[in-house]
Amino acid sequence: MSTIPDLLELCAAEREVVFPDGRLSYGEIAVEARRLAGSLWAEGIRPGDHVGVLVPGGIASVTTWLGIAYLGAVTVPVNPRLKAAELAYVVEHADLRLLFADTALGPVLASALPGLAACSGQLSLRVAPVLRAVVAVDDGPTPAGWLSRTAFSANSADAATVAAARAGVRAEDPALILYTSGTTARPHGCVHDNASLVAEGGAVAERLGLTSQDRFWTALPMFHCGGYDVVLAALAAGCAMVHTGPFEPGLALRQLSEERCTVAFPAFETIWLRVLDHPEFPRTDLSALRLVLNVGAPERLRAMQARIAPAVQMSSLGSTESLGFCCVGSPDDPADVRATTSGKVLRHMEVRVVDPQTRTVVPAGTRGELQFRGTSRFSHYHRDPELTAERLDPAGWFSTGDLVVADPAGRLSFVSRLKDMLKVGGENVSAAEVEGCLADHPACDVVQVVAAPDARLGEVAAAFVQLRPGATVTERALIDHCLGRIATFKVPRYIRFVTDWPMSGTKVQKFRLREVIASGLRAAGITEAPRLSSRSTGLHS
Repeated sequence: MSTIPDLLELCAAEREVVFPDGRLSYGEIAVEARRLAGSLWAEGIRPGDHVGVLVPGGIASVTTWLGIAYLGAVTVPVNPRLKAAELAYVVEHADLRLLFADTALGPVLASALPGLAACSGQLSLRVAPVLRAVVAVDDGPTPAGWLSRTAFSANSADAATVAAARAGVRAEDPALILYTSGTTARPHGCVHDNASLVAEGGAVAERLGLTSQDRFWTALPMFHCGGYDVVLAALAAGCAMVHTGPFEPGLALRQLSEERCTVAFPAFETIWLRVLDHPEFPRTDLSALRLVLNVGAPERLRAMQARIAPAVQMSSLGSTESLGFCCVGSPDDPADVRATTSGKVLRHMEVRVVDPQTRTVVPAGTRGELQFRGTSRFSHYHRDPELTAERLDPAGWFSTGDLVVADPAGRLSFVSRLKDMLKVGGENVSAAEVEGCLADHPACDVVQVVAAPDARLGEVAAAFVQLRPGATVTERALIDHCLGRIATFKVPRYIRFVTDWPMSGTKVQKFRLREVIASGLRAAGITEAPRLSSRSTGLHS
C-alpha cells in the first residue's frame, strides 16, 4: 500500500466509520469516493489541484477527503471556527480550485469572499482568483453563488476516466495540506504526500496494537492532524472509526459507551476533562475501553489515569509537520513511565535531541531541541520556501522548537516550547513545569502559564486557571500551593480565573493571554510584581 486509494480499497468492506450524523461501511465509502471523484473531474478538477473542505464535523468530512484523494487531488481541510479575514487568507493562500462547505457557514464565507453571492457559474473573485466553485456538502438551503450538492453530483466523468486518474496516483504525490493552528503567527500550510499518510496510519496502528475488532474514537476535528491520524490508523488496521462531530461532552460520553469504543484519542485535557467531569461519567459503562491517548503534565496524566482504570493511558508527541504522532508510549510501560514520557519514536520516523544553538546531538538526560525526519515528515510549507529552508536542514532534519529530554531507552519527555520559556530575573522557567504544579491542585481544571512584564525581573509567571466544576479557591491559595514545591522564582505572581479560552483549533492562543495580562497590569498601573517568600527557605524573590 502506497497511496490513500490503495488503503481504502484494501479495507474490510464491512467495517464502518461512525459520526453522529450517520455511519457508512468502508465499502460504501469506497463507492462514494469513486462517485465524488467523477463529479470533481466533470467540474474541471484534475490531479494535483487543491480542494478545500470546510465542514464543522460529520461523515462528509471523511467521504469528501477520500473522494478528493481517489482522484489524486490535494485536500485542504479548513477550520470552520475561522473568522472572515482568517478564512479569506487560507482560501487564497492554499490556491483552492474548489471548496466544499456546509451551508450553515454561508454568512462567514460570504464575508470572507466578497462578491460570492453575485456569482453564477465560473467564479471571479479578487480575493480567491483561482477558485472555481463553492459546493454545498449538505442539503440545506444553498447560499447564493454556491453549487448545490445535487447540481454538483448531476455531472460525472465516465468510470474509465476516473479509473485512469486513480491509477495515476503515486506515493510521492501531495495528498493533504494541513494548516498549523496559528497560535503565534499566520498559519502555515504543511504539505504531506500519500506515502506520509499511509505510513503514519500503519505505524500508529502497530504501536497501539489495533486489530479489526477495535473501535477507535476521537473528538479531534477533521481539520486537525489528530483527526486524520485516527482515520488513517483505522483504515490501516481495518477497524471502525468513531467520531463525535462537533464536540459535546455528554454526547461523547454516550458515544464511547454505546459504540463500545476500545481506544480513545481525546489528546487534550480541554477535551478529556470535560468528559471525565460530566455528571454521568461515574454511571457510564466504559468497560470496552482499553487504551486512552492524552498529552499533559505528569501530575494531570496520573490523575486522569486513576479515573479511567483499568484502561491504560499513554502519551504521545508530535506536530502538524509530523502528521500528528511522531512518538507514542507503549501499553507495556510502567504507569509512571507512561505519565512522564511520550514514548519512543514510531517505526517510520527518526528523532534526535540537539543543542538549540550548536545543533550538536546531546546525551540522554540532557535537555535539547527535538528534531525529526522520516516518511511522515512534511515535504515543505506551501508557498513559503524561506520558512521551509529555515526549519529543514540539508539532511532533512526538521527543527520543532520543542524542548525535550530523552531517557536512556530513547523515550522522550516534553519540557516546553522553546518560545514558551520564561526568563525570570535571568533564570529559565518552563511554563509547562509551572502548569504541572498548579494542575496538581484539586481545584484546578485547565491551567495556562504565560509571561507577564516586570520592571524588576524582566518578566514573571502569570497563570490563567479554569476551575473544576463546583470548586472554589483563592489566588493566594494557589500561590501558596506552588511555594515549596517549585523554586520561588518560578511561582506565578498573578493568578487570573477564566471560564473560557481564546482558541485556535484545539490549542489555547497564549499570545492573547499575554496581551490580557499585560494590558490589565498596565491599566492598573502595576509595573512590578509582589515579592514572594518561600515557606521552606525564607528567601525572598
